[in-house]
Order: sequence, then C-alpha cells, then structure tokens
Amino acid sequence: MSTQDTLSRPMRDLRISVTDRCNFRCTYCMPFDEYEWIERNQVLSFEEIVRLAGVVREFGVEKIRLTGGEPLVRRNLDKLIYQLHNSSYATSSLDVTLTTNGALLSEQAASLYAAGLRRINVSMDTLREDRFKAITQRGNLSEVQAGIQAAKRAGMKPIKVNAVIIRGTNDDEILDLVRYARENGLEMRFIEYMDVGNANAWSLEKTVTKREILDTIHASFPLREVGRDHGSAPAVDYEFLDGGGEVGIIGSVTEPFCSSCTRVRVTADGKLVTCLFSETGFDLRSVMRGGATDDELRARIGAIWTGRSDRYSDVRWENLKSGAGYQPREHKKIEMITLGG
Repeated sequence: MSTQDTLSRPMRDLRISVTDRCNFRCTYCMPFDEYEWIERNQVLSFEEIVRLAGVVREFGVEKIRLTGGEPLVRRNLDKLIYQLHNSSYATSSLDVTLTTNGALLSEQAASLYAAGLRRINVSMDTLREDRFKAITQRGNLSEVQAGIQAAKRAGMKPIKVNAVIIRGTNDDEILDLVRYARENGLEMRFIEYMDVGNANAWSLEKTVTKREILDTIHASFPLREVGRDHGSAPAVDYEFLDGGGEVGIIGSVTEPFCSSCTRVRVTADGKLVTCLFSETGFDLRSVMRGGATDDELRARIGAIWTGRSDRYSDVRWENLKSGAGYQPREHKKIEMITLGG
C-alpha cells in the first residue's frame, strides 16, 4: 500500500518514543521544572508498539527508529527489539535502529545485539567532561564513551555519534569530534541547533550553519559529498577523501528538507505526529484500546497522513531569509522529551 500526503511525500520511516523518561536533563531538549511526566499506564505497551509498527509497515515503512526520552531506561527494551524483528510482518528489509544518550549502553549492548539491533546512534555533544556536565546536567561522559565501545564489541555497525553544535558552547570542538570518530571507526552526525520544544531559548545567532560546519571539517579533512541516504535521510553524507570514513550534517534550519521528509512519529503515549515541530498529535492509543481493528487503525493513520501538509522548517527559513525574522508559535510545540528525535 502506497500513501502520499498533500505534498506527494510517502511514508517510509517510523520513529517511536518508547518512554518520556530520561536520565539526563539536556538543556536544549527538555524543561527541568515544567514538564508533566506521562503516567505509566498511558505509555504504549510493547504489544501495542509491535501492532502499530505492523499496521504502518503496510504503507511502505522500511525503517523503525526507537527513541525516548532515553529509550534504554525502558525496562527489557531488548525484548521489544526481538519482537519487532520476529513479528509476522518482519522481513529482511526491515531496519530497526535506536537513538540513545549512551549512558546505559555498556550494560545493554550485548543483549540489544542478540535481540537483532545492528545500528545505533549515540548522542554526544562534547568531549570535555565539564561541558558534558553543563549540557546534560547530570551525565558522565566516560559512561557514554564506555557504551560506545561496548556497542563496538557487540558488533554494531555503523555506530553514529550525534552532536548538536551550538555557537559559544561547543562549536570549537567540531574537529575534535571528527578526530574522535575517525580514530574509533565511528560516523559523526553534526546537527544544526534547532528550535525544538519550548524551553531552549533558541535564536539563529546560536546556530552554527551546515555550511560553516562543512567548511571547518573540509579545511582539515577534505570531503566529497555522497548525498542523502535513499534521497530522504535528514543528514547529507560526505566521505573523507583519504578513506577515513564518513560524516553527516543535518541542516534543518538553513537547508530544510521538508519536501523529502518521509517520517512519521509516535509519542510514548501513542499520539501520531507528522512533524518534529508539531503542536499536537493524533491519539492512536485510545483508538487501539477502544477495540479498533487493524483495518480501522490503518484507515485512521492513512487519513492523517494523506491530509498532512506541514513544512515547518521551510516556512521558518523563508521567514528568516525574507527579513520577517523568527516567528514563535502562539501555541506550544510538543516537547522533545515526549516526541524523541
């Protein structure tokens, strides 16, 4: 079944937040005092997640990314990964991946790999312990780096390291992060600082642009553009001319890619969201728990997707370029801690 939205975008990627809990309090991700945690009985069960994944597979979804909060604080996550890989709809083309802050990875990497996880993204914005503490407010850099090494030993590949680059915070570490990735056989993913959620006090002045990041790397490690994976991935990939691997840059602010966005997201409490910057979601949990059949659930999801018209990053950049400036929304966006990346 092929379904396209109002801008002819197909559904290809499903991102599921398995929890809104997190063991970090990253300053650009979540408010420290204002957030209201989702009640545990409102969080989707593994069985509901597997069922939902099966329904969207029929729309052509090939990749499922598990996010949070921090997904590894959800107990027995390896069992969910095993269920996804061994469900009735699982095929060799199904790609199940995970984004994590890495703090709990060292103790879980082996079991995650045994359950079928092969690819992973680890968020690590700095190589300096003091900055890491300042950004995460409670994390230990050494634990994240130990988790990365545990994932390597388990056999995961590729391991991608995500770094949000913020001017005046960690923009002087771009080359250090590149060297770390090259020396450890990892792939860096640099991300422009975005106005996600409501509490990160975003401004364009704090955004180090994709072009600036690329020029900084290219001056020391010459690159050749590879492009976007499958033409729709968030990152534009580049390979080092000396054969030292690849690096990706996500330019959501200055080079928006709304026109090729094929991602649909589900919050931990079962709301389907069609854009990272959405203000609301569509309640699927109540539909499932209300006794809807798979056909009824499929019809509901199809109607939501075919009516999709959001292009938030395109509009934001058009306004910024035209001189209209940044226009904060009247209504709050969904918090990143609820929605995941």
